[in-house]
Amino acid sequence: MIQKLQRRFALSRQGAIDLLKGCLACVLQDFSFLFPVGLLYQFVLDMMDGDVTGIRIFWYLAGCAACLLLIFIVTWFQYNATYLATYVESGVRRITLAEQLRKIPLSFFGKKDLADLTNSIMGDCATLETTFSHYVPALFGSLISTTIIAVCLLFFNVKMAIAAIWVLPVAFAITLFSARIQEYFNRKAVAANVALEKGVQECIESMQDLKANNAERRYLTGLYRKIDESEKRHIVTELGTALFVVSSTLILKFGIATTALVGSILLIRGEIDIPLFFMFLLVVSRLYSPLEGALQNLAAVISSRTNINRMKEILDHPVQTGTQKVSNKGYDICFDHVGFSYNTGETVLKDVSFTAKQGEVTALVGPSGGGKTTVSRLAARFWDIQRGTITLGGTDISRVETLLSFYSIVFQDVTLFNNTILENIRIGRKDATDAEVLEAARLANCEEFALRLPDGYHSMIGENGCELSGGERQRISIARAFLKDAPVILLDEATASLDVENETLIQSALSRLIKEKTVLVIAHRMRTVSSADKVVVLSEGTVAEQGAPETLLRTGTIYPHMAELQNISQNWEL
Repeated sequence: MIQKLQRRFALSRQGAIDLLKGCLACVLQDFSFLFPVGLLYQFVLDMMDGDVTGIRIFWYLAGCAACLLLIFIVTWFQYNATYLATYVESGVRRITLAEQLRKIPLSFFGKKDLADLTNSIMGDCATLETTFSHYVPALFGSLISTTIIAVCLLFFNVKMAIAAIWVLPVAFAITLFSARIQEYFNRKAVAANVALEKGVQECIESMQDLKANNAERRYLTGLYRKIDESEKRHIVTELGTALFVVSSTLILKFGIATTALVGSILLIRGEIDIPLFFMFLLVVSRLYSPLEGALQNLAAVISSRTNINRMKEILDHPVQTGTQKVSNKGYDICFDHVGFSYNTGETVLKDVSFTAKQGEVTALVGPSGGGKTTVSRLAARFWDIQRGTITLGGTDISRVETLLSFYSIVFQDVTLFNNTILENIRIGRKDATDAEVLEAARLANCEEFALRLPDGYHSMIGENGCELSGGERQRISIARAFLKDAPVILLDEATASLDVENETLIQSALSRLIKEKTVLVIAHRMRTVSSADKVVVLSEGTVAEQGAPETLLRTGTIYPHMAELQNISQNWEL
């Protein structure tokens, strides 16, 4: 049962246990509301017998107080078992999703964008938080308590019981038969929501370009259409749900009429007495009340399937696994007949073989789209290859879970956090002392701009380092690599955003950093390549040429052509 609930509703084990507790609490709450009905029934019987004395009135008053106390206790238990437990589970669910996203291959992120994933972690979790606090326990509680009450009514009088409960399966059948329609509406609403979030996020991120090209009005017109579409989809979803829920609720109302009609006929025939007739009227008046809410809850649970399936897509996605222990001998990176394709099916690498040796700088060059960035990402196992093998010191990297602990990576697109310069550099090694962080910053030439800020290294740099220039952001990224001091270094044109003076300083520092390490660098400028020990020229997904730079200038074809074009570019004048 616990495992089925976990699977069905994407819950943790404790969340599934808490859901069962919540359902039990709702059952107890529904039964607690029947005690006043029973007390009223007994009071009417005593009045009909003329047996309402002072002492009995006292006991009835005491009974009312006891019912209130019981309802209070059960409701308190129900609140804790549903709402508070659900809020805890919601936090666990978000953490579980984030942890899963950390483990799954980056190929998954090629199918998703930031707005979609954000919607899953925030929007879907918020929807399920409401579903499991307000709807699911109340639904199961109503179903269980109603079933028990319906069975009990059969023992009093079968005809009256059938007159009272025949509407229940009909009402639920209408709502259940609408499940596919409701899921369809909800999928469309979620898709419209994600499209709107994408549009808003893109608008904010590209505002500078929109203004520069006088495209704000045109873009906002499209964004307004997405807002209208999202609003329309939500209205249609609500109307579609309401159509079936209202129809089911109307069916329930017939139960009171049929109970009264059948009871009147049986009373006239003398098959039942007035107290029994009165009892049935009291019970059905209470019986349908929670069910009206249950039908709405059922519709909400059906709608939540879309959100649950979106979360399952993340939770069920295969993760990158491997051993924690590595028995590598050195840190040579070897590509052996590697083939790779992205999700589109387009082959990016066909048959790539080369070795980046420890203690040497291996430069990846070639035309745009040749696979340089892909090779560097595969070397760090951001994606898993389809053919061939990649080894680090003789160990297949597909079997190593802690691979990135051996790598320092400097991307061309730097990601920074809305924190201080000091803490952004400390990302490289969280247990580093302030002195070690400052030394790494000095090696990366961060002092020049950090000390100019009001709070120095303790200055906040804004979202993704928006308070800094591109070169300053790049130097923080390089400082992280200095701090981590890993045996393998991947550089994606690390000095591309630096001016000539700072580039010279960084290259000097990098020369100290890369000593006795394996360095794989993506380079576009020939002066960066000229100091490399080995050049691998990638073209159309294959290794077209490889060797020392000076050798390739004499014997190569693509590499000399690239060098010639860059010389022409450098000599270009206005």
